[in-house]
Amino acid sequence: QVYLVESGGGLVQAGGSLRLSCAASGRTFSSGAMTWFRQAPGKEREFVAAIGWSSGDAFYGDSVKGRFTISRDNAKNTMYLQMTSLKPEDAAVYYCAAKFGEVDYVSHYESDYADWGQGTQVTVSS
Repeated sequence: QVYLVESGGGLVQAGGSLRLSCAASGRTFSSGAMTWFRQAPGKEREFVAAIGWSSGDAFYGDSVKGRFTISRDNAKNTMYLQMTSLKPEDAAVYYCAAKFGEVDYVSHYESDYADWGQGTQVTVSS
């Protein structure tokens, strides 16, 4: 079992920045992947970004490329999402998810991730 706790959400003006964190505890490994998804009211959950836990290779959804940066600190078992140039359409509940294992396996499909956090709200005012 992996436990994930997100933090860093809040209210920001359009054009501003926020940094989300996701701390993992429990059964973690040196490889795998962690990811961010988001869900706005009335919309499906959307892939935001993912990172290979061992390699650090990062992948982004088209809507956030060039504005968001995903990173991780393996020693702290923590993943980050630096969000810049925020837009009202970025407002959503942001969820982190993880799949640890013996190799990196980065995916943009929800079903590939076994463990999820409770989410953190990001609100962007126009």
